[in-house]
Amino acid sequence: MHAKRWLFLVHRWLGVVVCAFFAMWFVSGVVMMYVGYPKLTEAERLQHLPPLDATAPLLGPRQALDAAGIAGPLRELRLAAASGGRAVYLAVPAREAEAGRRRVPPGSGTVVVDAETGAVLRDVDRARVLASAQAYAGAGVPLDYRGAIGEDAFTHSRGLDAHRPLHVVDLGDAEATRLYVSGKTGEVVRDAPRAERLWNYAGAWIHWLYPLRGTGLDRYWADIVNWLSIVGIAVTLTGTVVGVMRWRFRRTYKSGSRSPYQGFMMRWHHITGLLFALVTLTWIFSGLMSMNPWRVFDSGAPALRMEAMNGGPLVVAAQDATPAALMASAGNGVRELRWVRVAGQTLVLASTGSGRPSVSDAQTAQRHAPDPAVLRTAVARLLPDAIERIDILTAYDSHYYTREPHTMTGGTDKPLPVWRVVFADAHATWVHVDPHTGAVIGRSDDLRRLSRWLFAMLHSWDWLPLLDHRPVWDVLLVALSLGGAMLSLTGVVIGWRRLGRKLRASARKAPASVRPAAPSRRPA
Repeated sequence: MHAKRWLFLVHRWLGVVVCAFFAMWFVSGVVMMYVGYPKLTEAERLQHLPPLDATAPLLGPRQALDAAGIAGPLRELRLAAASGGRAVYLAVPAREAEAGRRRVPPGSGTVVVDAETGAVLRDVDRARVLASAQAYAGAGVPLDYRGAIGEDAFTHSRGLDAHRPLHVVDLGDAEATRLYVSGKTGEVVRDAPRAERLWNYAGAWIHWLYPLRGTGLDRYWADIVNWLSIVGIAVTLTGTVVGVMRWRFRRTYKSGSRSPYQGFMMRWHHITGLLFALVTLTWIFSGLMSMNPWRVFDSGAPALRMEAMNGGPLVVAAQDATPAALMASAGNGVRELRWVRVAGQTLVLASTGSGRPSVSDAQTAQRHAPDPAVLRTAVARLLPDAIERIDILTAYDSHYYTREPHTMTGGTDKPLPVWRVVFADAHATWVHVDPHTGAVIGRSDDLRRLSRWLFAMLHSWDWLPLLDHRPVWDVLLVALSLGGAMLSLTGVVIGWRRLGRKLRASARKAPASVRPAAPSRRPA
């Protein structure tokens, strides 16, 4: 068969199915611009935690850990009224850090210890779930316990795996908020107001093909998304070639049009295809890149040597300051204390739910500011390669920026100023470090930065000149999405009509013995 004929056939019949997905992706993408998949950001979590009572008879961290039988170093230690409405220590022993290196979700291995008695709280029962939900919602808000689930439409995130089963509580507030409480720690780990849940059925839930999750196709979900995107790229490329071939640039057809198609749908599919082919191809391709298909952006770079930077694991000593002393140093309204190890020193971060945490020495409870020279020496131990330079960022740029909390990449803390530590290694590693707390905020390498351009830039148009000038960004993306949706919907209608004609023609050509019998006109 002639190559041109094959080109037409490939575009025609692949497009029958794929254009329906195109239309769905364009429309749901517009919804996702304003309503994202439910998440509980760090800021929301802290704001809903009750303030710690500095006058309560709380055990010191070493006392509580000893009473709970937790010896040795830790990976994480927090104190907050986060489980059952009472002050608890949430400790992750260092032995769980090894599991964390095997891609176990964050939070795995957390031990919850009552901060007043030192008792380990293991059973997350209905009463504890409701107490956590009441503390989150505030006094007087009605609660409706809905039971425990493994996973539902709003909890597909792999980050929740360490907390399953999840307990569901509906709040009687104005937003009809639904809370998901960890079945392991008793903490609220996700909130989803009713409006957010409803919009998600037209947004992220359908955009990411989440109807396939939790079914027999769950294990094939990533492959289905990848191959649909690849087929979509093929349909768009063949359609662009066909569209250009059929368009007359120098003269018109007998009809006076430069397009040979007379019907409304065919003509507008041709025109919108030429106008929006590039943006359609860009969005389908960048959507594929968001999946990191077959791990093409995994560089194999070695893990950062966090213990080497921090001078060893987190160890809590008997002489460390009491929670009361730490809260007195930090001021009123402390909602969480977090013990961390930074550059050979144990520090405590005190968060109030607004603004940046205050930093105190874990032993003296005195305010502390990491010494830049000491921190630089510590950061140099993250990799065996030398530091090429350290850039101090006082404003966001193309690789370190923030987005709205509801967006896929938004909701994470991106403080300023920040250090960008550039290493002279084979992977061109960058590490962002907060000089206020000494915390490593994130890392990237050459392949991850390529992924940023091929996904975030091409798919979400994460380009600061646009993001800083709303609603220009909104107008452009909505207009292009509507154009792409029109291209897709006309393709769906054309394909449906053509398929119907093919089926009717096949029925007419079928032998009489296999044709459906004509209905009898004789009276019963």
